[in-house]
Amino acid sequence: MRLGADFDHREFLTKPGVGRTVLRFTRDQVVFSQGDPADSVFFLLDGRIKVVVLSAQGKEAATGLVHSGQFFGDGCLVGDDTRCATTIAMRDCVVASISKSLMVETLRTEPDFAAMFIRHLLLRNRGMEEDLIDQLFNSSEKRLARLLLRLSKLDNNGSQPIAPHISQETLAEMIGTTRSRVSFFMNKFRKLGLISYDRNIEVHPRLSAMLQDHSEARG
Repeated sequence: MRLGADFDHREFLTKPGVGRTVLRFTRDQVVFSQGDPADSVFFLLDGRIKVVVLSAQGKEAATGLVHSGQFFGDGCLVGDDTRCATTIAMRDCVVASISKSLMVETLRTEPDFAAMFIRHLLLRNRGMEEDLIDQLFNSSEKRLARLLLRLSKLDNNGSQPIAPHISQETLAEMIGTTRSRVSFFMNKFRKLGLISYDRNIEVHPRLSAMLQDHSEARG
């Protein structure tokens, strides 16, 4: 694919070519591991990926999720020689892999693509700031409510079921609490009619009202 006036970023991200590969991963398969060489940028075409970090003491924690339409593994663009986290497919995934050199060249020569990538970075940065504020000021119950709303995308793109591959243990890691607390809050939300679940978790609009209630203590 040639860069220039006929550049199509959709084709660039979805079709293999020089410096570009489309990869498929099954559920629980590792896309890359913490410590692996960082020599490419990834774009999730379809699926959902969990980001996991291992501390020097051997503790493991889920720190984020990658959704379809998002870049990940872009630390190589700012000088990272190795991956700082492990990424794991939470269900079958289709991923575009773009070599570091091609990504740098494309960002330099294609302003529309660069603008799309910058927007992705800004949105991710805003999400990280919101997560930090959430951890500092909100109870674990509210953190769970906010996470469920984000996972269902109820706040912007309409609600969709949260698949069972996102376990209560993963939810607990992401909001900084225990699995037993998550289980308690999930049962509470269900009894209040804020969520329902059999296999998939259905988030109802009334759950968002919990984020407006500032009477809860941190927990």
